[in-house]
Amino acid sequence: MPDARFFTRRGPFTIGSLAAIIGAKVGQGSDPDHLVMDVAPLDKAGPEDLSFLDNMKYVGAFEVSAAGACVIGKRDGLRAPEGMALLVADEPYKAYALAAQAFYPEPVSTGNVHPTAHVDPSAIIGPDCDIAAGVVIEAGARLGARCSIGANAVVGRNVEIGSDTHIGMCTSLSHCQIGDRVRLHPGVRVGQDGFGFAPDPRGHVKVPQLGRVIIGNDVEIGANSTVDRGSGPDTVIGDGTWIDNLVQIGHNVRMGRGCIMAGQAGISGSTHVGDFVAIGGQVGLAGHLKIGSGARIGAKSGVMNDVPAGESWFGIPAMPLKFFFRRHATLTKLSERKAKPNE
Repeated sequence: MPDARFFTRRGPFTIGSLAAIIGAKVGQGSDPDHLVMDVAPLDKAGPEDLSFLDNMKYVGAFEVSAAGACVIGKRDGLRAPEGMALLVADEPYKAYALAAQAFYPEPVSTGNVHPTAHVDPSAIIGPDCDIAAGVVIEAGARLGARCSIGANAVVGRNVEIGSDTHIGMCTSLSHCQIGDRVRLHPGVRVGQDGFGFAPDPRGHVKVPQLGRVIIGNDVEIGANSTVDRGSGPDTVIGDGTWIDNLVQIGHNVRMGRGCIMAGQAGISGSTHVGDFVAIGGQVGLAGHLKIGSGARIGAKSGVMNDVPAGESWFGIPAMPLKFFFRRHATLTKLSERKAKPNE
């Protein structure tokens, strides 16, 4: 259950009003005026809580749940416990997420600027921005309306931030332009030097990194992730891309729209990633590659070649998924034969 010390709850909501919010239908026999006070997992929910069933592995928990209401898919209604109100949705998990957002919406900016924040007089701050303790906003920076800047964050010289964007505590931003409705979690670093140098046995020679980072709208970047600025071309993160914690994006990388990148993955410099690409945890992509739109890269893969659009790759080195499993099956059979030489 959400801890009231950390989360502010709205509501209650009727089943009927929640159905309108989440795009679901009230199940047959369910009372649209039934009140719901909170959201909770199936095994923790009580008569006043809303839960959900999306993964069929949890049908057993659903069948014995005490939840007063539940979001389900169309095929699940016959398994509902007696007295449970149902909300029937095409995508139960998405619908539940919208319901949870209704109960626990994002805090609204109030325009409070902490007295210990240092805002350069030449910076332009939009209306209703929250600026927390210890924040530094340098000369020429521009913030859109209703932004939230967490404690001890640094917004560098001439950085531009769109409206309704949340910058987490201890984040640092330089040489970048950030769109609307972006969320950067604590410790994110955007715009630092890319890893560019000319090797020399007498001492490597640094190549000046003269590009920027351009982050589109509706992007989320997880805690302690880093996005290097370009060496000349810009580093670009497309609209709607979500990046997990502890991720490294190298200089000149271009990521398209709607990509998903899990934790501890990294993209080397000048690699181009298409739209709606899914990259698993701890994946490493070499530099100067092209990853086609809709491609999927399995966790811990090492990608050394271009990946065509729509394909699924896996392994070290990464290869098409079908080939990986075929090779694995062949090696397994060979190993079994070697273990039984007389057969």
